Amino acid sequence: MSPPPPTSSAGAAEPAPSRTLDVVKERYAEGANAVVPELCCPVDYDASLLAVLPEEIVERDYGCGDPSQHVRRGEVVLDLGSGAGKICYMASQLVGAEGRVIGVDTTPEMLALAREHRAAIAGRIGWDNVEFRRGHIQDLALDHDALASWLEAHPVEDIEGVEALEREKSRLRAAAPMVPDESVDVVLSNCVLNLVDSAEKGRMFREIHRVLKRGGRAVISDIVSDEDVPLELQRDPELWSGCISGAMREDRFMQAFADAGLYGVEVAAYQSEPWAIVEGIEFRSMTVVAHKGKEGPCHDHAEAVIYKGPWKEVVDDDGHTLRRGERMAVCRKTLGIYTSEPYADSIQPVLPLIEVPPENALLFDCTRDVVRRPDETKRGVARADVAPGTSCCDPEEGCC
Repeated sequence: MSPPPPTSSAGAAEPAPSRTLDVVKERYAEGANAVVPELCCPVDYDASLLAVLPEEIVERDYGCGDPSQHVRRGEVVLDLGSGAGKICYMASQLVGAEGRVIGVDTTPEMLALAREHRAAIAGRIGWDNVEFRRGHIQDLALDHDALASWLEAHPVEDIEGVEALEREKSRLRAAAPMVPDESVDVVLSNCVLNLVDSAEKGRMFREIHRVLKRGGRAVISDIVSDEDVPLELQRDPELWSGCISGAMREDRFMQAFADAGLYGVEVAAYQSEPWAIVEGIEFRSMTVVAHKGKEGPCHDHAEAVIYKGPWKEVVDDDGHTLRRGERMAVCRKTLGIYTSEPYADSIQPVLPLIEVPPENALLFDCTRDVVRRPDETKRGVARADVAPGTSCCDPEEGCC
């Protein structure tokens, strides 16, 4: 589908973030009541997961990818910009009765549509593990439903009321956050991050990092551009709500995950043909996966890793260089990262013959690359010679 043609003109005043947000809300409120085809890309979802959903949720949920493919059984899932709830209800079936799914959206009409069918869908699935919360995805601590309840009892009528409102917002963020720190296993989003004002995007990625558990991951499908979107397009709120003006350049989109403290950032899906072309700029869907868990001290347990290739060398998000075939010294924390997804298939761990207990482990300098000498991993063990070919012999079953 092609987006609406550009209507902005160079030199027009750039809309304030509030105006952009208003237009986005209006556009998606319209999309909750009737199908708006230009808001979505064609996506092949798992038909078996859609079978339990009412047609109006399937038709009026707008996306450009399928991040639900990366959900696992038993996980706590957070869907940013959950809309009519399609991805949430798909994820509900994937995590099972022991898992939990939270959808966050700011459009009341979309939330109403998603909540309306919750009981019926739960009855078809066999469990009720989905809930929807109202708020902004760049401020996941502030629960707008809770704030609305407070405002009913404390209407703002003067400057003192404004000050009281700000105090209540701060209290809610601290005492009753909509999504607490390190509370979810996986953050999903489907074609929503581009709708957030550019000035708020950094905060949004930091919020993703905040709510993820250590070892958790983000799986984000969004519209990206191959070139920077010029200011004259950014100034058009209609194009912004149509997933055009707010699209990040694809390399900067990936870097934003790393800047927020996530690692192992990789492209899981990339649309070869553009979804739209505006003034020569290509806009397409891309799904990115990134992980959380590199925080914390570095301790030396005499461990190393060998990068298997095929590249001559690679550099990770912390600046560590791994040279193919060399035993590179790593701290215990980095070893855990490298032996987990997405690195594990490319890494051969080399462990010491004698485990270095935590109380004996010294601090490890992760700012420089050091080759681990073989004698370091063999220290403290006297080993007898082994004849060629005998190391694979089993005393009971014989040789290989």
